[in-house]
Amino acid sequence: MTLENALRNQLVALVDARCVDPLEILLEDAGTADALRHRVRERASAWARAMVTGDDAEATHAITRTIATLYPGDGPFDPPADWWRTPLGTITARRVGHPSAHALSYPVAGAMLGISRQGVHDLLNRGKLDRHPDGGVTASSVRDRLRAKALPEAARHPGNAVDRG
Repeated sequence: MTLENALRNQLVALVDARCVDPLEILLEDAGTADALRHRVRERASAWARAMVTGDDAEATHAITRTIATLYPGDGPFDPPADWWRTPLGTITARRVGHPSAHALSYPVAGAMLGISRQGVHDLLNRGKLDRHPDGGVTASSVRDRLRAKALPEAARHPGNAVDRG
């Protein structure tokens, strides 16, 4: 399954669970909820396409709008490390980086890159990632590494998942 298809499926499931299901409960109206679910299925492909193949502005807009809607809160967005291995986490890491952090811990950087904490340490020592002055790794260097590794793969097979090595 391509990253775009997996992302579309995740978006449908997330919007259903976080938005439509609560509205169905509040409105006590399954018909309206079903219409919303149908509309979400129609739109999710466009959202996923914008995130995966859109230009930087389009992808950033789609990702930030989605995160703000599905993960609202008063504090900065700080998902658990496993979130970065989901389709939405994968595309967020590659297209936007961490939306609310400039410095990343080794475990979070590793989750974003799909490698171990030791792998992050090795990349830092080899100059493949940048240390943040306050400790950890710069979020921009993680995003830049993901983008650089994704470009050759995307050119061969548009829409496929990011090479995580």
